[in-house]
Amino acid sequence: MREADNGLEDSQVTREVIHHIVSSESKNAIPNHIGTWASALNATYDYILVRQTDHNMSGLKYHMSLPVLVGVLLVGLPYSISLATQWIYGWPNKPGYKKYIEALKPRRIYCLTKAVLETLKYLQYGRLYFQWKSWYKNDENRKHYEKGIKFGRRSNKLDLYHPSNMGISKDVPAPLVVFVYGGAWGSGDRSIYCLLARQMAEELNAAVICPDYFTYPKGNVLGMVQDIADCLVWAQESGEKFNFDKDNIVLIGHSAGAHLCALTTLFLIDAREELFLEASKLRDITLAIRGVIGLSGVYNIMDHYEHERMRAVEYVSTMHKAMNGVENFPYYSPTHLLKTLSQDKLNRVPPFVLLHGTNDIIVPFESSIKLSDLLSTLSIKVSLYLLPRVDHTEIVTDLMVSDRRFYHCIYSCIKHEYRKLLGTC
Repeated sequence: MREADNGLEDSQVTREVIHHIVSSESKNAIPNHIGTWASALNATYDYILVRQTDHNMSGLKYHMSLPVLVGVLLVGLPYSISLATQWIYGWPNKPGYKKYIEALKPRRIYCLTKAVLETLKYLQYGRLYFQWKSWYKNDENRKHYEKGIKFGRRSNKLDLYHPSNMGISKDVPAPLVVFVYGGAWGSGDRSIYCLLARQMAEELNAAVICPDYFTYPKGNVLGMVQDIADCLVWAQESGEKFNFDKDNIVLIGHSAGAHLCALTTLFLIDAREELFLEASKLRDITLAIRGVIGLSGVYNIMDHYEHERMRAVEYVSTMHKAMNGVENFPYYSPTHLLKTLSQDKLNRVPPFVLLHGTNDIIVPFESSIKLSDLLSTLSIKVSLYLLPRVDHTEIVTDLMVSDRRFYHCIYSCIKHEYRKLLGTC
């Protein structure tokens, strides 16, 4: 249609030029002005030719720019994002130049780019970020908790949050919750979870400890388990001083933190020498743990590694690095460890409560289903909650502030099971 319009426009110009020449001279004068008429026709032809050339060039530019734009979006951008991510977090674990060949495979490029772009949704937590930053820095909130208490062989720090009725029932020590945050075994800080710990202390009417632990590359998973065990040793030694019940402990963890809670509990029951703790302390801590509550946890490391491979993040993830290689996956898998325990030790495994969101793409909810099935097979008490529309992040961020969408839903499950673990319902 555009080309047809241009043609009509050019014809109109020609008719106007000829009409001007004819009307300006009589018919008898036409032979005297043939040269003038020819010059006008030549000028008109040149005008039409220039117009048509300009039109063709603009069309050519348009048709050339579209493939370039598509190429940038479908090739340039994904390759840039993927290669930058691998350069920062680690190339494929292949010898020599083969790691670059693996890094450039189209499937890895596009799957990894998708995984990176999915992290943009964390921008929605900007307001929550400033809330916890402000709360943790405000000295007036120190009345709610003890900040930066050192513990353990590596001098890590923990924060201890007081229950809301602290001033009312000082004669009755509060039960204790130890919350272990996640972060793919490679990141995290106790300050991030100050709002969660404060809300948890109020909702559960318990003292809440939030400890730091050495994440990769400062430590490996065994060191992380040792740090959690050291936190429990500190709790055994400090209950009277801070007025909490050292013999009523519930472990709650999210993601990698849920994995560490489960693994630490099983290492304690198995009396692992790697913990470097006295037998009496191992026994006391084991008896004190009333239950483990896992939020979107990883419990079979090999299964999770396969999931990471499907998302093409297995080499940029810190998981296999924190576990010193694929060969150690069974050693650090709670599901594998459960299968190796004797019946006497299985009898000492505390009840498990597993919560998992059905919209979780980071750790599929099948992780909790499989552990639940295994525990049931081994006659260990377990409760499983699959939460519709909850994703991997919401199951923990929505516990921080009461106006979050899933706050009441998740806490209702936790509170009900928590009371059952303590035998108060």
